[in-house]
Amino acid sequence: MTNALTLDVPAGVPWIDFRREFDAPAAAVWNAHRDPDLVSLWLGPHGYEMVVERWDFTTGGGYRYVHRDPDDPDGAEYGFRGAFHTVREDLVVQTFEYDGMPDEVALELLRFVDLGDGRCRLEGRSIGTTVEGRDAMVESGMETGMAQGYERLDGLLVPAAAAPSADRTTGA
Repeated sequence: MTNALTLDVPAGVPWIDFRREFDAPAAAVWNAHRDPDLVSLWLGPHGYEMVVERWDFTTGGGYRYVHRDPDDPDGAEYGFRGAFHTVREDLVVQTFEYDGMPDEVALELLRFVDLGDGRCRLEGRSIGTTVEGRDAMVESGMETGMAQGYERLDGLLVPAAAAPSADRTTGA
């Protein structure tokens, strides 16, 4: 079963809040954000190839990745980069910048909340530079890409519940 992504996009302010529950432990969801091999399997819209050029998931580290649309005859690429300011098992604070909007850097906070019983909730806030930049991100299809990515993440986490000893997402 797939849990719904909830976005709150309040008018007149440059931030977006989101929530998504997972039928997996918080440690497994956090690890799927930490491990670049796993990140490349779930982050972004369906059908896009993801190439991770840099992924230093540590406090003070940074990242860069590119999504490629294999169905685009022009070979469209969408690059993203940022810095990890704080990385803990329950909290990640990072910046996020899309190459196509280089002056719109967002500050993002991700919280991994243990709900007990092997479940967790990911809570996030993305604070943009301007309301217009935030609105452009929303209008770009961000919600669809997030929802599809989290659906794929569910698929990676389901085997974790069935066979924890062979689970790539927990590091076991």
